[in-house]
Amino acid sequence: MADKTPEQEAAILSIRKLMAFWHITPDELHVPMAEGERRAPVAPPPPASHKYRHPLTGDTWDGVGRQPEWLRLALTKEGYMVEELRIPDAPPPQ
Repeated sequence: MADKTPEQEAAILSIRKLMAFWHITPDELHVPMAEGERRAPVAPPPPASHKYRHPLTGDTWDGVGRQPEWLRLALTKEGYMVEELRIPDAPPPQ
C-alpha cells in the first residue's frame, strides 16, 4: 500500500474486512469495460436553492458554508429570528 494516505489505507483495510465478512471476492467487484468504453460522467449536484432571505435588502443564503455577514447582523443587531429569515418553501435544516 505504498503511496497511500493514512485515510486511504484505513479505507482499504475496512473494505477488506467487509469483503471477508460477506465472503465477497475481488472478481465479484470487477466489472470489465469494453474497449474504448468510458464511464458515464457524474452529473454535478443541483445548485443549492436559497434558504434564507433578508426581508429588506433581499440578500440570500443557501445555508452552505460560512454564515454571511448580512445574516449574522440580522440575527445579532437587527433582532430578526432565524424563522423570520427562512424562505417559506425552503426545507428546515437537518
